[in-house]
Amino acid sequence: MAGILNKLRNLDAYPKINEDFYSRTLSGGVITLLSSVVMFLLFFSELRLYLHTVTETKLIVDTSRGETLRINFDITFPALACSILSVDAMDISGELHLDVKHDIIKRRLDSNGNTIEARQDGIGATKIEKPLQKHGGRLEHNETYCGSCYAAEAEEHDCCNTCEDVREAYRKKGWGVTNPDLIDQCKREGFLQRVKDEEGEGCNIYGFLEVNKVAGNFHFAPGKSFHQSGVHVHDLLAFQKDSFNISHKINRLTYGDYFPGVVNPLDKVQWSQDTPNAMYQYFIKVVPTVYTDIRGHTIQSNQFSVTEHVKSSEAGQLQSLPGVFFFYDLSPIKVTFAEEHISFLHFLTNVCAIVGGVFTVSGIIDAFIYHGQKAIKKKMEIGKFS
Repeated sequence: MAGILNKLRNLDAYPKINEDFYSRTLSGGVITLLSSVVMFLLFFSELRLYLHTVTETKLIVDTSRGETLRINFDITFPALACSILSVDAMDISGELHLDVKHDIIKRRLDSNGNTIEARQDGIGATKIEKPLQKHGGRLEHNETYCGSCYAAEAEEHDCCNTCEDVREAYRKKGWGVTNPDLIDQCKREGFLQRVKDEEGEGCNIYGFLEVNKVAGNFHFAPGKSFHQSGVHVHDLLAFQKDSFNISHKINRLTYGDYFPGVVNPLDKVQWSQDTPNAMYQYFIKVVPTVYTDIRGHTIQSNQFSVTEHVKSSEAGQLQSLPGVFFFYDLSPIKVTFAEEHISFLHFLTNVCAIVGGVFTVSGIIDAFIYHGQKAIKKKMEIGKFS
């Protein structure tokens, strides 16, 4: 047993020196104090990193198929009334969403930006008192109303009971409503009068669109849209205006849900129109993104980059449709962010490196100063005797 203990004693890599041979110096004390402070600061810095999460980023090929893309928006048009503003969405697969109303809220704004009224789009049509029947004559007691669609009926028994119904029937036919005052429903609802009453007002429109996860576009423009001979057009004649001011401010635009660290480059962006008519275009590259927090909760979202372009035209010359257009395309690369904790072994390794490194460096500095002082003192003594 004694032999084993002696062998273990011989393996000691830290031989002890008798305290009688120690030589303590002032410089050594200063270096010890400074190195302790440095060691203490580095240790707490490493401890803070260990207690907090780190985010690991990876790039992978996006192989998802058949998913949808949610576009959240909040845009203010200070010089475009809510009654003439519409939202359309379309994609390269051929799917169209014209004059979208569901999941969209419009707020009428006065010239100072204060809210006049807020309501879901498509709700709040004026009630018609004794309207004109399809067969002629006014609605009488207990008579079921069925208004004329003015030759735009898809089937003989179709009814258009409101001005919006007539405009929708015309849109499906690919026709434009040139004079709403010739349509009884529009006349009795005061369509043109409502447009005139809202002259000078602005509109804040917000909500979301659920579209296919393919390249496409959505836009905000005056007038009801329809397809005519394969061309997307808007009915602007109904408003009897030569120009439209599409100055706008994008309060928020996101593709998907928020996640920590996301930067949406179009938030708080605004543009003021100088010419009578203009088409403002945003070309957006959407990058699918997956964010996983430390608890394993996953957020499927997107990031995007953007470039801008504006096409202007003079009054009465509508070479391009006035409006704000967002053209988006999807990147084939997906970015993944994952929150992780540094492992305890990694933390322990770094702490040992800090302690050992500071101790070694301070020892080298102390030895250099000690031997330097000793050499200078020896030379001074030799100089005295000579």
